[in-house]
Amino acid sequence: MICEFCGGQTTTKKIRKNHWLHGKLYILENVEADVCIECGERYYHAEILDSIDRLLEGEHPVKDKLQVEVVNL
Repeated sequence: MICEFCGGQTTTKKIRKNHWLHGKLYILENVEADVCIECGERYYHAEILDSIDRLLEGEHPVKDKLQVEVVNL
């Protein structure tokens, strides 16, 4: 696939994704994405995003919990 931003080629990788659902932030590991080898832009297939939502809306294993700061500029 060709990157829409820089025209570079993408390659399929397993990455870490920040995902918001119903006002909650989740960090998912080992998510398949097409990643541009030039600029790093990420592209997700609709099936992947739908499966993430289904997983998070049900009971799911939690590897870790993090505390983060939210700062207003």
